[in-house]
Amino acid sequence: MKDQSPMQNMPRPGRTLRRPTAGRGHAPEMTRQNIVAVATKEFAEKGYSGARVDEIAAHTNTSKRMIYYYFEDKEGLFVAVLEEAYRRIRQIEATLDLAHLEPEEAIRALVGFTFDYQNANEDFIRLVMVENIHQGVHLARSRAIQDLNVSIIDTLRDIYDRGVKAGTFREGIDEIDLHMTISALCFFNVSNRATFSQIFKRNMEAPDMLANRRETVIDTVIRYLRN
Repeated sequence: MKDQSPMQNMPRPGRTLRRPTAGRGHAPEMTRQNIVAVATKEFAEKGYSGARVDEIAAHTNTSKRMIYYYFEDKEGLFVAVLEEAYRRIRQIEATLDLAHLEPEEAIRALVGFTFDYQNANEDFIRLVMVENIHQGVHLARSRAIQDLNVSIIDTLRDIYDRGVKAGTFREGIDEIDLHMTISALCFFNVSNRATFSQIFKRNMEAPDMLANRRETVIDTVIRYLRN
């Protein structure tokens, strides 16, 4: 059976996914969270094309029919999975309290967090890779994801501006480019560690290798920023 919703409406850009009304305590939200958690694993392991709603339903506390009720179709479910993945990292970032740190220490803390989070959450990396294979078409249909990622750019802009005023950081660096640099250095360590481990015969997941790579990434970003 194809993974098609009984509802034949085509997805619209910026659509708002329908959610059941909360009439029985926390049950609807708990059911939704359970579906998203199981779907995250399925999409991360098999990609968008390989994932099956039937398989997701079989491992949840609900049914395929209810998955379509919550998310409309397979694409709606994948968008929800991406939204939750980005929401989680941004929520944790918001607790770092970087505004009270000196600019260089704030960057060190943010880069270290990014490295640790991505290393500990391979599903996040896989989901981003899957979405890039699909040219970002699902991200383009989510208002929430674009709104969620504003916070990290605002945070970097604040730290960078404070660093420039203090004479610690050089002028002329774009905060989105800075974010891309940090993300790329941390992302690559997870996305390519299997191939690097095989090619160079080093266990890139060994604690000493991770610790060394973490410091290298932090130092690289700091050197890039320094005046």
